[in-house]
Amino acid sequence: MTTSFSKQRVTVADGVALTAAVGGSGSPVVLLHGFPQTHLMWRHVAADLAADHTVICPDLRGYGDSDKPADDGRTYAKRTMAADVVALARALGHERFALAGHDRGALVAIRAGLDHPDAVTHLASLDVLPTLDTWEVMRGTSAAVGFHLYLMAQPPGLPETMIAASADAFFGHFLDLWATDPAAIPADVRAAYLKASREAVPSIVADYRASATADVEDDLADRAAGNRLRMPVTVLQQDWGAALGFDAAARWREWAPDLEHRTVSCGHFMAEEAPGEVVKALRSLLARPAPAARGAATAPGDAPAASRGGPSATGRAAS
Repeated sequence: MTTSFSKQRVTVADGVALTAAVGGSGSPVVLLHGFPQTHLMWRHVAADLAADHTVICPDLRGYGDSDKPADDGRTYAKRTMAADVVALARALGHERFALAGHDRGALVAIRAGLDHPDAVTHLASLDVLPTLDTWEVMRGTSAAVGFHLYLMAQPPGLPETMIAASADAFFGHFLDLWATDPAAIPADVRAAYLKASREAVPSIVADYRASATADVEDDLADRAAGNRLRMPVTVLQQDWGAALGFDAAARWREWAPDLEHRTVSCGHFMAEEAPGEVVKALRSLLARPAPAARGAATAPGDAPAASRGGPSATGRAAS
């Protein structure tokens, strides 16, 4: 991240703290990274948005410099990780905030929007389908593109052993395969991603395993209850629908009535390959009217967390 950002260590749950880069001033925007990455993936987008927004870029639970608690089956459920994000924002003084996520971070963002609609004013998802839909469209030989989903869905033990035995090759495979512009991830950033991932194999696998268990259960319950994303939603996505034979926009409209869906030509790591396009989409999203919080009499406030108690934050200079 740029030197204008500071690193903050924020307690978000019992025994769990997230490390976040925070910079800028104005209405808050939280940016959630994907796999196999850290908050560094937002370095270009965050610098632009910080001109007129408070930008918060955490390492997710289980990733980067954030804590990696042992898994109990729900430790890495997106519901748990979404609660982390809401607690992080509140600790930094923001009851309501816009939220954008890429890849794994997008799944956390979607869950946050479903579970905490009064906290999330706007939602952006980069290059995923909701979890339940992902499993529904993966079938036949075309599903080989998602082999890692099936590997990390297996019971604890074998996936962790296999990946840890060749961690750099495993995680590097995705950095190489999913980028259409390798120069978008320079050598020092790639090295940082590999180091962070090799040091987090058990928690990364637990995150993926949750998406085949707890996250599916939660999505099924929401689908049955008719729970939908109430805020404006923007989706940027590669043309996976054409490749795998499904209508991505139609799938998304089932979850997001107020939807803008765009197909992009860059690779999966779009915040690094096409940051200008991502910034433009996010600024357009933020210009759309947000629904009022239910029961709220005033616009979202930015009162310091210390005035309310709750999760705590400490800061240190960014590296």
